[in-house]
Amino acid sequence: MQLALLGGFAMAGLAPLLHQWFGARTSQVMALLPAAIAVWLIAQWPAIAAGEVLLLEWAWVPGLDITLTFLIDGLAWLFALLITGIGALVLVYSGEYLRGHRDLPRFLVVITAFMMSMLGLVLADNLVTLFVFWELTSVTSYLLIGFNHTDPAARKAALQGLFVTVGGGLALLAGFVMLAGAGDSWSLAELVQRGETLRGHALYTPLLLCVLVGAFTKSAQFPFHFWLPNAMAAPTPVSAYLHSATMVKAGIYLLARLHPALGGTDLWVSTLSLVGAVTMATGAFLAIQHTNVKTLLAYSTVMALGTLTMLLGHGTPEALTAFVVFLLAHSLYKGALFMVAGILDHGTGTKDVTFMGGLRRTMPRTAAVACVAALSLAGLPPLLGFVGKEAMLASVLSTEAWRPLVLLLAFTAAFLTLAVAIIIAMRPFFGAPRETPKTPHEAPSAMLAGPALLAALSLVFGLAPGLLDPLVAATLAGIGAPAAGVHLSLWHGFNLPLALSLLSLALGLLTYRYWDRLRARLACLAPLMARGPEAGYEALMAGMVAVAGWQTRLLQNGHIRNYLAMTLLVLVGLVGHALFFRHTFALDVALDVYLHEAVVAGLMVAGAVAACVMRSRLAAVAALGTMGFSIALTFVLFSAPDLAITQLLVETLTVILLVLVLFRLPHFATLSTPLERLRDLVVAVLTGGLITLLMLSVLSGERLPRISDYMVANSQPLGHGHNIVNVILVDFRALDTLGEMFVLALAATGVYAMLRFHARDHAAAPPAPPRESDDG
Repeated sequence: MQLALLGGFAMAGLAPLLHQWFGARTSQVMALLPAAIAVWLIAQWPAIAAGEVLLLEWAWVPGLDITLTFLIDGLAWLFALLITGIGALVLVYSGEYLRGHRDLPRFLVVITAFMMSMLGLVLADNLVTLFVFWELTSVTSYLLIGFNHTDPAARKAALQGLFVTVGGGLALLAGFVMLAGAGDSWSLAELVQRGETLRGHALYTPLLLCVLVGAFTKSAQFPFHFWLPNAMAAPTPVSAYLHSATMVKAGIYLLARLHPALGGTDLWVSTLSLVGAVTMATGAFLAIQHTNVKTLLAYSTVMALGTLTMLLGHGTPEALTAFVVFLLAHSLYKGALFMVAGILDHGTGTKDVTFMGGLRRTMPRTAAVACVAALSLAGLPPLLGFVGKEAMLASVLSTEAWRPLVLLLAFTAAFLTLAVAIIIAMRPFFGAPRETPKTPHEAPSAMLAGPALLAALSLVFGLAPGLLDPLVAATLAGIGAPAAGVHLSLWHGFNLPLALSLLSLALGLLTYRYWDRLRARLACLAPLMARGPEAGYEALMAGMVAVAGWQTRLLQNGHIRNYLAMTLLVLVGLVGHALFFRHTFALDVALDVYLHEAVVAGLMVAGAVAACVMRSRLAAVAALGTMGFSIALTFVLFSAPDLAITQLLVETLTVILLVLVLFRLPHFATLSTPLERLRDLVVAVLTGGLITLLMLSVLSGERLPRISDYMVANSQPLGHGHNIVNVILVDFRALDTLGEMFVLALAATGVYAMLRFHARDHAAAPPAPPRESDDG
């Protein structure tokens, strides 16, 4: 499986080449890989149904306990099958939808990379691996949303989706670090077995909140829901795949995976139940205010994601069973409906349902597929959506947490979603024909095959939901819920959930009947809607830009002395705080200085002071050279001849460079005020004093064994050399030696370039009169 995943990334990179070979059939050829993975997953079904867990181990960074290990249980199997199965259908659909588009190869690169990233996310067992794939889905979805990069709306929506999901990803990373620390493992398979330890840990609350923020942003939960409808600026295949069946369910998958480890507490139940219920009602309410078919479907997706989150929050066996059924039903009908939306746009030239009508005559097959999928969205029998809605209502009625409020929100979402489904099924295909920008025509078979198959599965599983019993049981086992006694049925007799369904049907039909009037009445809420969460996001981004502008004007004002002063002050503050407040600071150093050592130190001090006060460039360079050569002499006195040689070479080259450069600079001028020079002096004294105290504190501390003893003892056994100095330079300190070589080569290159530049200038320019003085 790991090779298949990496092969998918390789195939994504080869998409432009494949497009040159296969042309319009490239997407169909590339669909063979996810289809093959789906077939392989189906072949593993007997083992998964028997309760086995496949653990495919592949060490990645063993030293850091990071592995590319894949875990396939019922939960991962279901998500992986949806990702690869629907992914193959979307690839076939994309080839026809974007036929002749000049950027089709680029689209195939990114959507295939996204598909493999999402597959790696749901199969990963290691938290680090999961997070890498998590962020890859954010980056690739950004590229897909902004596919039409010449459209400002697409670019803005792509950035918005990226900022929201990556911001949540940072919180998720913090949560993963705390989770691994609390559970003493990076493996999900081990962490889900340590639920009692995690729920009783002191870090449980902060790590849960961080994980929830990451999951909520990814799965468009309130108040982060606004990015998903805006992402409909992407091409329809992207919406059909990322924003209905895969990416937006990444957060849902993570919550389901961590349910055995983190679920069941009051914080978990209350947060997920309330956030999910509010998201569910918000999505349904906002949906009925729009006429763009993709926006209608996007907000209904928000509703479905809220429903799934709410069911995970309840956590009862009934709620988790409803979660699995609703998840599968939503993936089937929403993928089909988004592809139907693309067919309508492709065939009529508009996405506005109010501009469509009577299309069943010219698009009969599309109309049939749309009606079946929309009936499943509405939760009407005999579709799988009805089974999922009945199970959802039954679980809400049986829950104890916030039952009245959650039931009210769930029922409101049910009848509003039913109205949305009727709008999608009726407005484009029934009624009087309307004139559209393009002459309506039926979709090609390549575009219709995917939605037709998904709609047919919704119908088959709705008529015989018992076929899903083993799948639901296996998925429940992956969530850590009791899997025994799962029995799905289309008919449960007359009961309260059925009564609520009938009432929602009546209210949904009434809402559809007066939809135009209702939209006109709700228009008065536009000013209030403009102050919602999206306005908060815009204000936050504007505030970040304003703060960035302020700190740029303050800190990055073009004066290098200010940059150095700020850098040094930060160093003094951080290191000084650690030295004086985080560690015991004591000086116990007996200075035993010889006269010649004191003379060398004095030369260094004199060179530094002279370089600061000299008014002649040549004198300042000479003073700096005195300081540099004194440092080299210090290395010699303390038995470091290699460092001394490097210092001498660098110092010599530096002096040459400075002399060549300084002759091209203007005369010295006083560009700073006395107060600024006093500030610079204070910064210099603080920095020098800190480094001095730091060195003295190191000398006062506990002496560690000399590293030279180790090098002498291991020069021949490990380095296979009798010349200890050579072994140290080439083996023990190879990177340090390489750095020194790089510095010398860089300095020599600079000197050579400067000399060539200087010689060329002298050859091209007339001789200048001699200068009397270099003083400024």
